Amino acid sequence: MCMPCLSVRSLLIFSILASPLASGFAQSMVEQPDKYQWLEDVSGEKSTAWVKAENDRSAKVLEADPRYAGLEATALKVLESPDRLAMPAFREGMIYNTWQDAQHVRGILRRTTLEDYKAAQPHWQTVIDYDALAKIDNEKWVQRGLNCLYPGAGLCMAGLSAGGEDADTLREFDLKAGATGGFVQGGFVLPKSKQSVTWVDKDTLLVARDWGAGSMTKSGYPFVVKLWRRGQPIDQAKEVYRGTEADVSAGAESLHDAQGDSLILMRRGINFFENEISLWTPDGVKRLGLPGKVEINDVLSGRLIVTLNENWKPEGGSTTFAQGSVLSMELAAVKKDPLHLKPVVIFQPTAQEFAQEVTTTKGRLILTTLEHVQGRAYVYSVDGAGWTRTKLAVPDNVSVDIGTADTSDDKFFLRLSGFLTPSSLVLGDGANASLTQIKTLPPQFDASNVTVEQFEATSKDGTKVPYFLVHKKDLKLDGSNPTLMGAYGGFQVSETPQYSGIIGNLWLARGGVYVLANIRGGGEFGPAWHEAGLKTHRQRIYDDFASVAQDLVTRKITTPRRMGIVGGSNGGLLMGVEFTQHPEMWNAVVIQVPLLDMLRFEQIAAGASWVGEYGTVTIPEERKFLASISPYNQLQPNVNYPEPLIFTTTKDDRVGPVHARKFAARLEEFHKPFFYDEIVEGGHGAGANLKEQAATWATQYTYLTRKLMD
Repeated sequence: MCMPCLSVRSLLIFSILASPLASGFAQSMVEQPDKYQWLEDVSGEKSTAWVKAENDRSAKVLEADPRYAGLEATALKVLESPDRLAMPAFREGMIYNTWQDAQHVRGILRRTTLEDYKAAQPHWQTVIDYDALAKIDNEKWVQRGLNCLYPGAGLCMAGLSAGGEDADTLREFDLKAGATGGFVQGGFVLPKSKQSVTWVDKDTLLVARDWGAGSMTKSGYPFVVKLWRRGQPIDQAKEVYRGTEADVSAGAESLHDAQGDSLILMRRGINFFENEISLWTPDGVKRLGLPGKVEINDVLSGRLIVTLNENWKPEGGSTTFAQGSVLSMELAAVKKDPLHLKPVVIFQPTAQEFAQEVTTTKGRLILTTLEHVQGRAYVYSVDGAGWTRTKLAVPDNVSVDIGTADTSDDKFFLRLSGFLTPSSLVLGDGANASLTQIKTLPPQFDASNVTVEQFEATSKDGTKVPYFLVHKKDLKLDGSNPTLMGAYGGFQVSETPQYSGIIGNLWLARGGVYVLANIRGGGEFGPAWHEAGLKTHRQRIYDDFASVAQDLVTRKITTPRRMGIVGGSNGGLLMGVEFTQHPEMWNAVVIQVPLLDMLRFEQIAAGASWVGEYGTVTIPEERKFLASISPYNQLQPNVNYPEPLIFTTTKDDRVGPVHARKFAARLEEFHKPFFYDEIVEGGHGAGANLKEQAATWATQYTYLTRKLMD
């Protein structure tokens, strides 16, 4: 339930559509006084007391509901199931996996061989025990993965977050040291900060972090990169690159292929979507002639691979390459003349098919796409004649995600998943484009009487908006069905079918209908689908969502009495807008880790980094629009709202708990009913461990049951 990993959802609407004016009231352009800035003191005594009181009040109702305990137990059984897939990561010729269960609340990092991993019960070796480490350090660690030197040495920087924050501590770890004593004595250690590191060699790091006053952007991320050598005091690290305080961030990135080619790039994030990218050498930095909206994918066989998010005509060239294309450039030519680049097309989007993920093996490129929100996958090979592709035999009606790829050979894993299709892992071999199913999640709920359909709604401006409908086969079209709908609608994040034992058991198996809407703002139909809802065009996203709800009512699937909506992060903003623009359309609204005060979002947590998505209050036209859609600003004392459930976490240092608190406080001021749930740990998510997550889901589905099923 975080951005881009999101949560459950839902929605519904009455027979009047989309425009704010159509729902019986106009959105006010007048800015309300902000009485609740005191709640922005996240750990202050007054704000903490307010949170405790609201938590206690809501828990007395929801946790006392006779269904809560059963829902919590069911959720925990799903989350702790020993049969769930152990997601693999290729590293140093081994398979690594991070695992949480009842015995490992904070989790372990473990490993085995590929051959052993294929077995039903692999023989795992523990590499890092995060529970044991938390006890030693007296800290509530949440693992944040490994950043490892390539090739071969096995040295990594292990990330440790206190309670799930984005800020982390980094410690050097040696994968070759075995299950004990892996942390390097006297090795690299970086104290808590929002930070990034890049290995130059086994004794040298490029580090972007909080170096003190004047080194962090207004978004709260580092913009100064320093070269730090082993044994050198950190305060003697040498500055080698600098962005500006107005940027989102700056940092370094190292790319290597199996043939020995490599390069180090410096990336200056001008905004969330645009970057200035330069080639770094010990002799200085050279600007690359790439467009601002581009994703650097990898290097392969002496070629740099990128994906365009805007149309691009290279400097000195005559060809314009379409946004959404995947391109390659000879690495030697890039290094020789970084400004005048000569791309070759690997993949070009069509009217229906758009690139999603790109990764590389030793000698192959793996690409996944969406074709009208249907997952596809390809293997590409390159030689002197150019790129050739082979389509992989993946089934229809499932999402296809790249799990991991091995740069020591051509093996890779894909994860296949559908609403009713338990997730499975297939092992691919790029050398012959073969796929072999290795593991499948056992069914976690009875789907024998459930089906999936895909429909389209027509938005206010005539745009066709697809959505998935998951329901019992004997669905009665009488408007009586409890319906849960969600979407995300931002940051070019694609929402695709996923198997969920939580949704299956806590909603579908109990007679609920589930809807996933592919509204604008996402990446399901390429960069243009996202750009259609940027900044002052954002009302299109909210109209798309309402149009899907209208379509559900028109088809007599549900009515406002039985309709609920759920979304997190940017999806939480979506929920807040729909709550204020169309309060008559839903009977339940779950608002998770949300943005809600769009007039102050730039001053809260990492909010300044999202100006590229939302706009800025410093531009009058954009401020006027933000005021018109800001849920916190648009709450009115004389409007009848549904009773929402607002969820957040104190340790969320990305969006922060502030938006949720202030929104709830204004509802309280206007004597409007609401439920509030703020847990401490979890960062920008549902909880730091499986038990916390189970409690979060139980609270939310108890609320949805009371509102939509009773």
